[in-house]
Amino acid sequence: MPTLAELRTRLRTFAAKRGWEPVHTPKNLLLALTGEVGELSAELQWLSESEADPRTWDRERVERVSDEIADVMIYLVRFADVCGIDPLTAADEKIKRNEKRFPAAPPFPTA
Repeated sequence: MPTLAELRTRLRTFAAKRGWEPVHTPKNLLLALTGEVGELSAELQWLSESEADPRTWDRERVERVSDEIADVMIYLVRFADVCGIDPLTAADEKIKRNEKRFPAAPPFPTA
């Protein structure tokens, strides 16, 4: 299992070996990321709540969702790298701000 730093380096190398750096601009990567999020969304879009429950998925759906999650992750890491942002640091800082904005409360009532 690679670390985030290893994944970032692997993606840099992958793009460099293919000469993709000129087109790996923040705008282009963000548009690609948005497209991949759309493809991930399409996997569950018209399913009922019970069909969308991962416990009910067959192997093929798990594989398709896994592939789309991978695509989203790849583009997100590449986008963050090109923008000079560490996504783990950004997420940690955001959670800290959210902890202040949204203090812990009792759980939602269940029916």
